Amino acid sequence: MSTPGLQDFSGLLLRLYRHAHELPIDDFQDAALQLIKPVLPFDSCMWGTASRGTAGIDIHTLHLHNQSMEMIESYERVKHLDTAAAEVARRPRTTLAFNADAWFSGRHQGALREHGRRHEQANFFITSDVHAASGLVHWITLFRADAEAHGTPEETQLLSALAPHAMQALSLNRIVHLDRLEAPLGGTPGGSAIGDLHGVLYHADSAFEELLRREWPGWHGRTLPGAMLEAFLQGQPRYAGRALVASHHVEQRLLFLKCRARCRADDLTPREHTIAQLVARGNTHKEIAAMLHRAPATVRNHIQSIYEKLEVGNVAGLIQELGRAG
Repeated sequence: MSTPGLQDFSGLLLRLYRHAHELPIDDFQDAALQLIKPVLPFDSCMWGTASRGTAGIDIHTLHLHNQSMEMIESYERVKHLDTAAAEVARRPRTTLAFNADAWFSGRHQGALREHGRRHEQANFFITSDVHAASGLVHWITLFRADAEAHGTPEETQLLSALAPHAMQALSLNRIVHLDRLEAPLGGTPGGSAIGDLHGVLYHADSAFEELLRREWPGWHGRTLPGAMLEAFLQGQPRYAGRALVASHHVEQRLLFLKCRARCRADDLTPREHTIAQLVARGNTHKEIAAMLHRAPATVRNHIQSIYEKLEVGNVAGLIQELGRAG
């Protein structure tokens, strides 16, 4: 293997960014790694984000290439012995190449060495950076199964040059995916963001940040407010606050978030919302009463309440207000 020249390197980067814009989120990271593999051979890979915990690194997001989740379960039992991860956490924005047996040579690290042999991790490349918005360490680890296939200084330098582009392309791929998801909630302009299941934000546009500060004036901007995150983790499709309404979509251990300003239609009760939808479809109060098994007078009172809450005087205005809520 020879280090790629400037033209080959530029071509690789162009293909990488093209993949970021064109490929689905489920396919991008494997496709990016396949671009890297011919110029920097490796057998398997971990690519993710993490924070430093009391017992080693705490993984927030993770993509495995030619490795299994059983490997991660095994690693969780020995991660407190991983001095390489500790070094990366201590010195982010660095790239390391090392042999596992040589680096993890301490007598107390026997379980970690055995873990590496079982999962064919004889030689490592690790490169990392700190994500400015979240404060998390973003890292890529490449594994070689052959104990004699040590990383060279030239390969380390190549990975150091490639890694920032791979990480930026991943961010772009996620943002493109966010844009391709459902339109903003209702017809009201809103904001969007990407976060992980720990609540850490990776991307948030200015409209999203403005809406969250309107809801929580003291919000600091790096993590989702606890009430919103808890609602989503409990399986609620939407979070309705005093000033905003937000929805989420989960993929790849990430929350893809949309939010908009709260509108008058959000104040309708579930029963009122059902009746309002039927009125918007053109049903009379008597027809609605028959469908819902309610007295016509009761439905007429509901409709009167709906018009008052929406501050409208006709069906056209009702339809417009419902449209704001989606």
